[in-house]
Amino acid sequence: MNTSEKITRRVAVVTDSNSGITQRQGEACGIRVIPMPFMIDGKVWEEDVDLTHDIFYEKLVNGSEISTSQPAPAEILQLWDELLEEYDEIVHIPMSSSLSGSYQTAMMLAGDYDGKIRVVNNQRISVTQRRSALDAAMLAARGFSARRIGDLLERTKMESSIYITVDTLKYLKRGGRVTPAAAALGTLLKIKPVLQIQGGKLDTYSKARTMKQAKSIMLSAIAHDLQNRFLDPEAGQTWLAVAHSDCEDLARELAQELKECYPKAPPVYIDALSLSVSCHIGPGGLGVTCTKRIDMEAESHEEY
Repeated sequence: MNTSEKITRRVAVVTDSNSGITQRQGEACGIRVIPMPFMIDGKVWEEDVDLTHDIFYEKLVNGSEISTSQPAPAEILQLWDELLEEYDEIVHIPMSSSLSGSYQTAMMLAGDYDGKIRVVNNQRISVTQRRSALDAAMLAARGFSARRIGDLLERTKMESSIYITVDTLKYLKRGGRVTPAAAALGTLLKIKPVLQIQGGKLDTYSKARTMKQAKSIMLSAIAHDLQNRFLDPEAGQTWLAVAHSDCEDLARELAQELKECYPKAPPVYIDALSLSVSCHIGPGGLGVTCTKRIDMEAESHEEY
């Protein structure tokens, strides 16, 4: 990439509210956030527009019928067209293609834009998707093209992990993630599953009997990833984060444990899980994530 290309190219970054980035946060860091629609008792709500976390959990706990959906194609096209009046290219980062059809829809729509839209299959969600959007914004500010940003995010997409434990099996049962019999037995035995999201898939990782044990399992899993996958046992070059579904006090306690375990790590980020994840696990869910940092300086000097 030559110097003049870096100076003249303007790249916009778009993601969706599955990233946990609010409309206000998006405005502050130069990222456009498409609100995800939810169907609740027959009415459509938009995350962080008219659907707040308080309203969502109130309806979830009270047994409302909740399902997730995709943004309307017309909404995406309108945003892209608006941005292309000011920018040359767009990096579009939807939630993982393993969890939603948003990526496939965006790819289809991008076909009419002569390569100006780079849709990223980043295989991430919630705070790890947030990290990808922030990285994209920083790379765009450094003059990277949309194609190069997208290629880099896809190349590093598996350098991230999420481990989550749930307070109850009720919502996993409701969403068909566990059978009614397994949910009943798990409740009887007071089992707290530890789930894993890597590459966009929500899978069972381990089982615990107490929240303390579940946190220990998650911290051990993070330590294993840092040691063996990221080759960064002290987390000096890794982003650590704690995510939760309506249990911020527990999240802060876990973040403090992470800080004590990894004093050389960047500040531990704390955020609520995106509602699309919370919809399946219910309130009281607690997660910890690690994402390898992109070496911006090294990438800036790499030939492409």
